[in-house]
Amino acid sequence: MLHAQTFLFLIGGIILCSAEEKTSTEWWRNNFIYQIYPLSFKDSTGDGVGDLNGITSKLEHIADIGASALWISPIYVSPMVDFGYDITNFTDIDPVFGNLDDFSKLVTKAKSLGLKVLLDFVPNHSSDKCSWFTKSIQKIKPYDEYYIWKDAKIVNGTRQPPNNWLGAFQGSAWEWNEQRQQYYYHAFAVGQPDLNYRNPQLNEEMKNVLRFWLNRGVDGFRVDAIHYLIEDSRFLDEPKIANTGLPDTDAGTLEHIYTCNQKTTYDIVKTWRDVLDASPGPKKVFLTEAYTSIDYLMEYYKYGSNLPMNFMFMEDLRANSTALEFKYKIDRYLNRIPNGQSANWVVGNHDKFRVATRFGPKRADQLTMIATILPGVAIIYNGDEIGMENNIISWEETVDPAGCNAGPERYNTTSRDPARTPFQWDDTVSAGFSTNTKTWLPIHPNYKTLNLAAQKLAPASHYKVLKKLSALKKYPAVKDGSTEIIVVGYNVLGIVRRLPGKSHVVLLINFNDSMTVVDAASWMNIPDKMNVYTASVHSNIQVGESINTNEINLPPAASVILT
Repeated sequence: MLHAQTFLFLIGGIILCSAEEKTSTEWWRNNFIYQIYPLSFKDSTGDGVGDLNGITSKLEHIADIGASALWISPIYVSPMVDFGYDITNFTDIDPVFGNLDDFSKLVTKAKSLGLKVLLDFVPNHSSDKCSWFTKSIQKIKPYDEYYIWKDAKIVNGTRQPPNNWLGAFQGSAWEWNEQRQQYYYHAFAVGQPDLNYRNPQLNEEMKNVLRFWLNRGVDGFRVDAIHYLIEDSRFLDEPKIANTGLPDTDAGTLEHIYTCNQKTTYDIVKTWRDVLDASPGPKKVFLTEAYTSIDYLMEYYKYGSNLPMNFMFMEDLRANSTALEFKYKIDRYLNRIPNGQSANWVVGNHDKFRVATRFGPKRADQLTMIATILPGVAIIYNGDEIGMENNIISWEETVDPAGCNAGPERYNTTSRDPARTPFQWDDTVSAGFSTNTKTWLPIHPNYKTLNLAAQKLAPASHYKVLKKLSALKKYPAVKDGSTEIIVVGYNVLGIVRRLPGKSHVVLLINFNDSMTVVDAASWMNIPDKMNVYTASVHSNIQVGESINTNEINLPPAASVILT
């Protein structure tokens, strides 16, 4: 049996052809997409809540950091039970954010800055305040079948839900409606009844939603929770998972073989792809959100998703993951991308802890560096470009239903509030997010020192690293070169992009918490002398410095890109 360290020394890199199609004109390839959580980006009215005009006023920032597109989380009319993901009107703007004229101004300004605009498309459910649901309760056709209704199961004379399905926000996924005398299914909150895609008229309604926003200049959509779209028509109980340590009300105690990843989902996606392809102008992009296995993920490419979102940095890889684990996961993913399709790397989002919290401040730049140097699209979450950290939110301050429904003992394991606090623009009132001292979620107290304005002035900052990274995405070797991933020595990850006749681009990441010396030239077959293009903020490696690659001193947890 090989000793672990010996095993690492036997590992070489795998040369991969880029999954990018070199002649493609699809605008999203090898670019950055920037996610905006609108409640927390910028408040233009002083009410402590972000809005469309606030976003419009800060579009220059998104252009400045080199993103090609902004993706805006839901802005539709909503009672805000799940902060915009419970929708009463899919074709209008909630007054909290502004109105359709404000949206048109945003799109016009974005286009003038060379930015594409993507919207969240939330097809799995509506709000229970939606007029469709009200009519469905009353059995008014065709709305009577727009939702998933089932009769009660009677056990010993007692009414019970149709099966054991559990909602993502705790408890039964079935809610009794007294008026209709049936249960309705909700994969998420009680106020988010699931739509019934076995009804073709419902799907036509949702295709019309896509057409409405395409006609208003939208360049594509991120499709929310796509793997929940269809349920098995037999409505069988889902198998229980043994020894999870979770309460019986938690969806994590069930194996979701009947409520997720159903084959019909892909057929529905194809009908939406046809709508996008019928839209004039540059090709429209579809990003599909599914926290699922790689087999299910890759299937979305075949049915029209350009970027089935890759969550390995949030789901599979953690702060204690080794360089070998990173190599294995990245290689496996890249080797599965279909020919001509684009990879993507989600660095962070509004549903998970922030990068600087997940991996620690010293490694806050690491994932963005990997997402940049690898082929494909880097997707970053607002605030991660300045290394924002999770805020500590008390039970009294908690507003996320995922946290509220878990109760005061467990809320801090499920609440998404800590990663959703307002953007830290500067060191003025409410971090420059709002003129109001009270904001919808509390500002992180570190805003006095951790903010965009300060990072623009600092000699080295996360902001300055990201600007360099977005420019690097355009380098020939990064756009079109081969990809080689190597474990260098012990627990150092190396990535090389090569293109004949062009400068190599090399990334080295020290996964150790101590200084590590590596002979990268020998391990990676790179020039003996290379220059530091950029380095992680806390590494103290100087940009522009010439380095002898035969003997590189990598500080603890440092990441460096060489050209």
